[in-house]
Amino acid sequence: VKRHSRTSFRSRRHTGGEIKAVSGQSTSAGVITTTTVKAVITVQMTVGGVLSNLSITRAFDDLGDLLGKSLLLELVSAETDPVTGITKPTIKDYAHRLGQKADDLQYLAEFEVPENFGSIGAIYITNEHHKEMFVESVLLEGLPIGPVTVTCESWIQSKREKNAKRVFFLDKVACLPKDTPSGLKALREKELAILRGDGAPDVPRKKIDRIYDYDVYNDLGDPDKDPELARPVLGGKQHPYPRRCKTGRPRTEADPLSETRSSDVYLPRDEAFSEVKNLSFSFKTVYSVLHAVVPSLETTLIDKDLGFPYFTAIDSLYNEGVNLPQLDSKGPLGNVLPRILKAIEDAQNSILRFETPEMIERDKFGWIRDEEFCRQTLAGLNPLSIRLVTEWPMMSTLDPEVYGPAESAITTEIVEEEIRGFCTLDEALKNKKLFVLDYHDVFLPYVNKVRDIKTMRTTLYGSRTLMFLTPTGTLRPLAIELVRPPGNGKPQWKKAFTPCWDATGAWLWKLAKVHALAHDSGYHQLVSHWLRTHACTEPYILATNRQLSKMHPIYNLLHPHFRYTMEINGLAREALINSNGTIEACFSPGKYSIELSSVAYDLQWRFDHEALPADLIAR
Repeated sequence: VKRHSRTSFRSRRHTGGEIKAVSGQSTSAGVITTTTVKAVITVQMTVGGVLSNLSITRAFDDLGDLLGKSLLLELVSAETDPVTGITKPTIKDYAHRLGQKADDLQYLAEFEVPENFGSIGAIYITNEHHKEMFVESVLLEGLPIGPVTVTCESWIQSKREKNAKRVFFLDKVACLPKDTPSGLKALREKELAILRGDGAPDVPRKKIDRIYDYDVYNDLGDPDKDPELARPVLGGKQHPYPRRCKTGRPRTEADPLSETRSSDVYLPRDEAFSEVKNLSFSFKTVYSVLHAVVPSLETTLIDKDLGFPYFTAIDSLYNEGVNLPQLDSKGPLGNVLPRILKAIEDAQNSILRFETPEMIERDKFGWIRDEEFCRQTLAGLNPLSIRLVTEWPMMSTLDPEVYGPAESAITTEIVEEEIRGFCTLDEALKNKKLFVLDYHDVFLPYVNKVRDIKTMRTTLYGSRTLMFLTPTGTLRPLAIELVRPPGNGKPQWKKAFTPCWDATGAWLWKLAKVHALAHDSGYHQLVSHWLRTHACTEPYILATNRQLSKMHPIYNLLHPHFRYTMEINGLAREALINSNGTIEACFSPGKYSIELSSVAYDLQWRFDHEALPADLIAR
């Protein structure tokens, strides 16, 4: 208990004209009970240590640390003044640096908190440095309820930037909007307004911004550079698609609907990789590796006039290797290559070899054998496409006037020929024994477009793969249907291939399985992986940050699952899914790859099926 005749409480450490620890209410020679509260702030060091940036501003920041003016903290009362109903003044103090603990720096601020201040609901942090700082957490000690943590995990910009004064709510103050303490309601609403970008000018976003806003995928093409690099806008009635984060970049001159491209794609500051994450996985380094490797693979394995030469060319990736251009073993490429590929250096050349998959190590042609071919539909890369056959005959939903007759070429006679001795077709349907990989309606509209691409040796079909669940509990392939729609003066072509024991038929069956595998792996990357995992998650990240305060319990439940997704998506738009990017160069649909994923989104994606058990029940 202390006697005060002045109107403020002050930190015992500071004197003179500096900002002190100031309480909320004036008093005259009264007796006021105060509590000493210490705040320990944990700041993540930059990679290379605190002195890694030897600039003039770095020197000023270090001087500020020595003088105890690094971070300004303010305690915010959870309740308003019971008499006036207005927000209580904050209690302020500068934090001084304590020292280093592991890879973090720690700062300390001390406050004298009067009893009538009420419970602490939030803190303000102002960064007095010239550079941004990553604040991990603040631990408040000395409170009657015991230590209280404030999880920050956020970049705090220099006070010289707009909206640099940041508010963080105590972890224990997690509540729905209607239950927000009176002293925090305005702060909760103001923070969401900043994150939504309310009132922000429609200009290119800066790296330091924290604005979460929606936009369509209109930045994949580059029509100003080359008309051949133009791509349709994904998002809207013609090409439905999830939304991505708005960057504010200007539109292209050649297409007013498309956005110009730049070397860096904006994303809210706290969505970026941490420095440690950047070191362990540098997307741009991997991208550089791909650009060094892919041309060598193409020239070594693939004659562009002949296409993929022969099955055993796959073996050469593992056994013989591919000559690479000389790489600096001490540079980033030399460092990352061994982690991605098996690189062997001899006296003359850099030879690249892929790690042999364990399954191929055991059985070189296991991937194309019927039993493994079917097992991979559940145990392989893409277990998200196989589904039960519930209607017969299998029919297309596409317009028959455009794409030809809708009925599948896999007939009752073909199926009963394959399952005779087990059951009839009707019994198989009734007992849930028939399963299918159906890539007919998704791929068929693009078959002729892909075949007309002049710059790639590629082809495409619509396909269906029908499988039978045997009494031993394994799947057995019954038939594979490949379909080409009408076009270029030719009628629709479709054929059902079945397991065969004569030489020609056996090879046709193997080739049909190769097409089915290519369709399945392409669908996995474009739809199961990119679309359903990455693209469909981004609008929920945007919505969560725009609509749910960090005080909201649902925000705290979702946030860990969103980490780094927007950064990865932005890098994908920059180098993977963009026009003439890695996906278009490597995947069978070529420049139609991402557009094709829009068709899958339109035909197949449903929010209420995107979880277990709903997904399994639906299939």
